[in-house]
Amino acid sequence: MPMVFEKTRGLTDRETHYCPGCTHGIIHRLVAEVLEEMELLDATIGVAPVGCSVLAYDYFNCDMHEAAHGRAPAVATGIKRVHPDLTVFAYQGDGDLASIGTAEIVHAAHRGEKITVIFVNNAIYGMTGGQMAPTTLIGQKTTTSPYGREQSHAGNPIRISEMLATIDGATFIERTSVHNPQSVRKTKAAIREAFTVQQKGLGFSMVEVLSTCPTNWGMPPVEALEWLEANMIPYYPLGRFRSPGVDRTSAAEV
Repeated sequence: MPMVFEKTRGLTDRETHYCPGCTHGIIHRLVAEVLEEMELLDATIGVAPVGCSVLAYDYFNCDMHEAAHGRAPAVATGIKRVHPDLTVFAYQGDGDLASIGTAEIVHAAHRGEKITVIFVNNAIYGMTGGQMAPTTLIGQKTTTSPYGREQSHAGNPIRISEMLATIDGATFIERTSVHNPQSVRKTKAAIREAFTVQQKGLGFSMVEVLSTCPTNWGMPPVEALEWLEANMIPYYPLGRFRSPGVDRTSAAEV
C-alpha cells in the first residue's frame, strides 16, 4: 500500500506535554515539515523559550538551545553571527516575546538580524496559570483579570506584527492562524517564506501564529477554535505586513 501521509522527520518520537486541544503541536509540526522539505534539518539550530513551549528542544529533531525568559532573539542572534551558514529560528509565546522579551525582539528586528522567529499568540500566560498577557483582549477574563481586561487599567492589547512592520530591519512579517485547515496551510506557507527570506540573507523574519489555550480559556478545544476566529482575528487581523520590496503597516487578508 503506498504511503500517502507520514510523520515528519523534523519531529522526535517524544510525546508532547501540551494540554488537549493546544495548537502548539500543530505549529511544531508545520515548522518541522518546512525544515524537512527545505532539507535544512541538519543545518538548523532552534532556540526554545520559557513558557508552554519550554521543552521544544525535546520535540524538534534539529539542534536546539534553551534561552532565558524573553531572551530567545538575543541567543538566536549570537548563534547566527557565529554560524552565519546555518538556519536559526526562535520559537516564542506571547508572554515570552511580547512582555519580558519586548526589547530583544524589537532590537533584533531593528538590527535586521538574519533569524526567523515563530511567535505563538494565544492571548494569555499559559504555563504559569492563565494570567493576563500583553496580548489579552479587552474584556477577556484571566486569573489576574477576573472581571475582564480593562482598557483604562491595563491599556490595549499590543499588536506585535504591526509594531515590528514599522521597523526598517524587519524584512518579512506575517500573521496567520491555525483555527481551521485553510489557515493551517497558509501558516505553513508563511513559515516557508520566512525561512526562505533567511536563506537569501535578506534580514529579520517573523511569523505570528494565533493559537488557542483551551485549558486557561476554560473552553473545550472546538469552542476555543471558534472563539479565536470570532474574537482574536477581528483585533489581530491576518495578513502579510511586510515582505521584501513591500512596506506596509496594515494587514490584508492572504
